[in-house]
Amino acid sequence: MFGNTLYAEKIQYALEQASFPSTPDNLYDPIRYMLSLSGKRIRPLLVLLGADLFNINNINDALPASLAIEYFHNFSLIHDDIMDNAPLRRGQVVVHKKWNENIAILSGDALLVKAYEQLASAKAEYIPELLRIFNKLALEVCEGQQYDMDFERIDSVTEDQYIEMIRLKTSVLLGGALEMGAVIADAIPSDRTHICNFGVNLGIAFQLQDDILDIYGDPSTFGKQIGGDIIANKKTILYILLKPKLVEIDDIQEFEKLLTDKDVESDEKVRRMKNLYQKYHVVEEASRLKEKYTHLAYKSLEKIGVNESQKKELYSLADNLMRRTQ
Repeated sequence: MFGNTLYAEKIQYALEQASFPSTPDNLYDPIRYMLSLSGKRIRPLLVLLGADLFNINNINDALPASLAIEYFHNFSLIHDDIMDNAPLRRGQVVVHKKWNENIAILSGDALLVKAYEQLASAKAEYIPELLRIFNKLALEVCEGQQYDMDFERIDSVTEDQYIEMIRLKTSVLLGGALEMGAVIADAIPSDRTHICNFGVNLGIAFQLQDDILDIYGDPSTFGKQIGGDIIANKKTILYILLKPKLVEIDDIQEFEKLLTDKDVESDEKVRRMKNLYQKYHVVEEASRLKEKYTHLAYKSLEKIGVNESQKKELYSLADNLMRRTQ
């Protein structure tokens, strides 16, 4: 886990103490399994850091929202893995492979219900606003996932379309987590907007980094199949930046062959697509784009009306995320 060790321990303890019925075991065992996997817990941590930034009196008041965010995130991952036919999540077998797709769908649904149960246990005066933020981000995540699936069926996706998709699918959850923490700490509206924008831009940079790590990450720490996006013909930022750059007929033919030829072995496909990425310097361009959104995130953080020393945790977290190899 990244960030504040004390808060990380609070989240881990709260997750371990979470109560799920023992039966039916095929409903709740997959939930326990998913929550036990060693994810980074960034999103629930952001709720606590958002509350801490604005000097919340009792950080435990933010734990229900923190767990709600973690439950929702894992619900979405269970369903995403089915839609992507992913084999691994956090280095372990995905729920729908360990059990089956029907069980995974239902367990994910139950986890979403548990997220709302957590929100209902927050302090009463904050529940309406927490629900408003949560419902908005939850629907936007679904919109982002739909755009992602739509992109699989169309020939060309622009950089702007891709950025909007990852804003919805990935980034609004980070921004919403921070804003929920700010709400519980009674932050003023302008500061809530700035902290949310920090999270959204950081989330975009985070996903761009994830696209790069898909082929350049360390297999022992990345937790997902290296080259998985290439194997699945996913239109990542690398794919989107590469396609319009292809000018040599041999490279165009190679690109099309790798997308359509089912006889090309997965490792060979990854190696040859990686060669095209290197030839056209798309990784460097993607890295510059990542730095752009990291800078926008920092500018939003600078605008928040609290002492700069109070922002240290968030700056540190952002720096660690952008240097990560997993």
